[in-house]
Amino acid sequence: MSIISSTASTTASTTSTLSQRLTAAFCASILGACLVYFAGFSHIEAVHNAAHDTRHSSAFPCH
Repeated sequence: MSIISSTASTTASTTSTLSQRLTAAFCASILGACLVYFAGFSHIEAVHNAAHDTRHSSAFPCH
């Protein structure tokens, strides 16, 4: 009986630097702000109706 032992020493560590995390957080914040203001101040009726109740429940004015 043969026993095959494999010791793979490949560890994929995904350590990110502080600047990479800050860049990702900044980009996510900008994207989120753009989406909120697009839905909040959109004059497109479909977008307005889709987000209408959510905006009013979070006290975001749309009228």
